Amino acid sequence: MRVPVVSLHGNPLSPTTPAKARKLLRSGGAVPKRNALGTFFIQLTHPTREEIPHDTVVGIDPGKLYSGVSVQTPQATLWMGHLVLPFPLVQKAMADRRQSRRFRRYRKTPHRPIHFLHRTGHKIPPSIKANRELEWRVLQELAKIYPITHVVYEVVKARGTQSFSPVMVGQQWQMNRLAERWPLEPRQGWETAQLRLALDLKKTRKKAERSPASHAVDGVALAASHFLHYVPFYEKNGDHGQRWEGTCHVTEAPFAVIQRPLFFRRALHFRNPLSHGRRKRKGGTITPWSIRKGDYVEAMKAGLTVRGYVSGYTQTPTTKALSVADARWHRLGQFAVSSVRLLWRSTRRLLVQAVPSAPC
Repeated sequence: MRVPVVSLHGNPLSPTTPAKARKLLRSGGAVPKRNALGTFFIQLTHPTREEIPHDTVVGIDPGKLYSGVSVQTPQATLWMGHLVLPFPLVQKAMADRRQSRRFRRYRKTPHRPIHFLHRTGHKIPPSIKANRELEWRVLQELAKIYPITHVVYEVVKARGTQSFSPVMVGQQWQMNRLAERWPLEPRQGWETAQLRLALDLKKTRKKAERSPASHAVDGVALAASHFLHYVPFYEKNGDHGQRWEGTCHVTEAPFAVIQRPLFFRRALHFRNPLSHGRRKRKGGTITPWSIRKGDYVEAMKAGLTVRGYVSGYTQTPTTKALSVADARWHRLGQFAVSSVRLLWRSTRRLLVQAVPSAPC
């Protein structure tokens, strides 16, 4: 296991071991910090050499509902991530928006034809774009603490046209964007499967399982492919063929499950007006107090202390309470505003930081 290190000026350096990190913290040579993904790292308090002796590779296994991401060096696995993609949520939101537009059009000018049928072309559907944007944002945060040199991206090829598979629709757009910043190495799906076998990584068939064995192992295999080569071999006994050769050690690493919060945007025309032209409030991220939805807070009630994300609020003449939910957006309870303490502002991501675990 390795601890990320950044320089005095915030540039990512080669990660160090936990023992060296503790020594630096005790001597005052570094200060502890956490990034937006909840990953612990240290920042040096004095200038140092910023030479990186090896490549640091990110492997991305894109999907429709889940994606796997991993950061790998020849000596160790640095980070593993399981991304819960917002595809079904965005798809439902777009259907609701279409319905609201129809209601508004029928209220104002009944039987008026639709005005925006000309808005067709080669744009990426919002649900697909949201998936790729989450992967991009996670990669941006990783690049702040790891000296990423290469990105390995799995290329999906399904039968039929490009519009047949939701993963295929936006993959070229994503690959072009990645190639503008880092050297990009595409890999086929069959290569990922062979790499898992070569590295002896176990993969579960339960795609929704929040563990390294579901999708993160594919990210590890893809990242490790940068250090391995598929070469022919010939044995003295007559055996021959091709195999993966090279040096890459898969080790324990921090594992995180990341998804978007499930709060709704403000919907002004969701319902018909009630009395005095007012509409029932729906959605939005603000509250009448300084804390907003999605903020990570600590709340106390009846001697019980919980930590979670603000998911809603209740305000009546006698009640002022905030709803707090866990990383799966399951409500933990309602707490008085006076008993809620802000820990950090919303990063638009829900984090389930798991204990260090090995992908195999």
